[in-house]
Amino acid sequence: MTPERWSSVDRYVADLLVPSDPALDAALAANAAAGLPAHDVSPAQGRLLEILARMRGARRILEIGTLGGYSTIWLARGLAAGGRLVTLERDPARADVARGNLARAGLADVVEVRAGPALEALPVLAEERGGSFDLVFVDADKESAAEYARWALRLTAAGSAIVFDNVVRGGALADVDSDDARVRGVRALHEALAGAPGVCATTVQTVGAKGYDGFTLALVGG
Repeated sequence: MTPERWSSVDRYVADLLVPSDPALDAALAANAAAGLPAHDVSPAQGRLLEILARMRGARRILEIGTLGGYSTIWLARGLAAGGRLVTLERDPARADVARGNLARAGLADVVEVRAGPALEALPVLAEERGGSFDLVFVDADKESAAEYARWALRLTAAGSAIVFDNVVRGGALADVDSDDARVRGVRALHEALAGAPGVCATTVQTVGAKGYDGFTLALVGG
């Protein structure tokens, strides 16, 4: 099996189950034009995020790591009626690109993009006492993954779901002696979840257009 084969399967799935969408296509084009890295989730992964939001009946969603808002659009489309999404992006320029993409997708009224370091924004969210989040999607720097997990657990309640992307790192997750700070970060994430009371979690390895990686799914109070 090769990356080319993995990508061909993703194309087959997307052609049948995740057809081309003008707003999503425009978001990817805008991201490329702005020079953003092509780190967006794949269409199949985006649809999974939408499905998870719909399954949860999510009225409040938190995203940590916006980039250009491609995954944000998928998540926002899964919101229950009257729902809201808050997304955190460190880079103000990227946040502006995301706001444009969300406005083009007709989602500006249900999504708030906050610019600045997530570890500074998360305590502010906690102080606002706006209620717990039903779904949290974490796709930010891996070095801080365990800290993001601790905040996500603080900002959710029993029955909430948390998704952490890009945690397998091409298999390096299993490398106990890795000197890569990102690998150490996702290993610390797993250790934090393993020690968190009442959390039921698993990690699934994936292959596809994005190569070999995987995601962690945690159920709060599970």
